[in-house]
Amino acid sequence: MTTLKRRKIGTTNLEVSELGLGGAPMGGFRATISDAEATALIDAAYEGGVRYFDTSPFYGYGRSELRMGSALRQKPSDEYVLSTKVGRVLRAMRPGERPPAGFRDNGLPGFAPVFDYTYDGVMRSLEHSHLRLGLARIDIALIHDVDFWTIKDRAVLEERFKTVMGSGFKALDELRKAGVVGAIGVGINEADTSLRFIQAGDFDCMLLAGRYTLLEQGALAEFLPECVKRNVSVILGGPYNSGILTGGVKPGATHDYAAAPANLIDKAQKIEAVCRRHGVELGAAAMQFPLFHPALCAVIPGALSVAEVKQNVGRIGVKIPSDLWSELKREKLLDPAAPTPN
Repeated sequence: MTTLKRRKIGTTNLEVSELGLGGAPMGGFRATISDAEATALIDAAYEGGVRYFDTSPFYGYGRSELRMGSALRQKPSDEYVLSTKVGRVLRAMRPGERPPAGFRDNGLPGFAPVFDYTYDGVMRSLEHSHLRLGLARIDIALIHDVDFWTIKDRAVLEERFKTVMGSGFKALDELRKAGVVGAIGVGINEADTSLRFIQAGDFDCMLLAGRYTLLEQGALAEFLPECVKRNVSVILGGPYNSGILTGGVKPGATHDYAAAPANLIDKAQKIEAVCRRHGVELGAAAMQFPLFHPALCAVIPGALSVAEVKQNVGRIGVKIPSDLWSELKREKLLDPAAPTPN
């Protein structure tokens, strides 16, 4: 069994492995995965040293939590850290009603998500999560998807931000003070909205998807320095920017779950060319780069198969020459202020 390095979550007692496992794919996001396959890839991650697992009621409308809990119940509960999300409560659908699209097989049959960022909604959401997971402990509770990227409406975003900080946050803070959860945070896709959250409330961590990667370092300017200042740990979701950084970059590669624009394809190809010159796989450089920042505690790619899990574990351990990072900066392919080993 592999052992991976661990890092602390903020000022809490929680420690996560530098490589985690994201639970969206096992909810049916972008692929259909069977119960047996989901269990096998969680087991493979655990065998590979992964000790941080992230899920959400939203992923497959309950399916990801059911599968994650089923596999993790077989592991010693004090060996791993588990996070799930709040902000949507699942309800049973009425006859003839269709769930919103977004997950293969329409997610868990018979259930649909309803946004609820209130105090009661957060409490109900976590109670339901405990029951789906079949686990008595959830280590990290994350406010989910209060960002423009998800909502696409500034007025609605403002309303949800006010609701969660004026109501739902109080529930999370109470649960943390009571020791029911070990840490609280926010899981979104925007560095600027993440910055707004940590300036508005006392959070231990932020799960930021895709905004501090080998391809884009927008979070470096304001958000990450503020995290260091406030002792807020950052979990990076989507280290491959949804596909473009996995390697073999060509037109049609995905970025933020859509076909990447030509300028990003060009940049990613140039980054990959530098990696090749140093005998390093693009995916390995993409996996390791974010972790050089002192605010980062983990990267959590999803995985569609046991092979992908093993590939991720392998990539986190590859030795990368420091000259690779120097060349990326010389070629202006990497922000000169980005922390690297050299």
